[in-house]
Amino acid sequence: MNRFFASTVLTLAFATIASAHCQVPCGIYGDQRRFEEMLEDEHTISKAQIEINSLAGKTDAQSVNQAVRWVTTKEDHATRIQNTIAAYFMAQRIKTDDSAYGKKLMAAHKVMVNAMKAKQSADPATAKALEESIFAFYEAYEGKKPDFDHEH
Repeated sequence: MNRFFASTVLTLAFATIASAHCQVPCGIYGDQRRFEEMLEDEHTISKAQIEINSLAGKTDAQSVNQAVRWVTTKEDHATRIQNTIAAYFMAQRIKTDDSAYGKKLMAAHKVMVNAMKAKQSADPATAKALEESIFAFYEAYEGKKPDFDHEH
């Protein structure tokens, strides 16, 4: 029984660490994937804002339920973007000795602020500003224009 408990705890601990990427010097990073995930989250935020606006003023139980679900989804995806910036890029990838440190840091901060603004608002312009800041961060981080598709 104790062996089973110990192996279960270890399995859950490693699963949690793996899902957030490790913060040990493993050297295995998927920067491109992180940018694509942030853009997917932004796309979800944009869709949620559109749906929230279409449900505004409706008071039937189903519409209220759907509006709450869209707000929750919007906030969850904005938080995911903030967590990616903080736990992945700022904690692991943006190095203080990098000559572009300031530029990368400012661009990353702008993404976090725009994610916060998207949480606070149902205005689709906040999702658009978030998308633009993710692309600007990519350009500051990679030193080149984004080389992947993202449309909505």
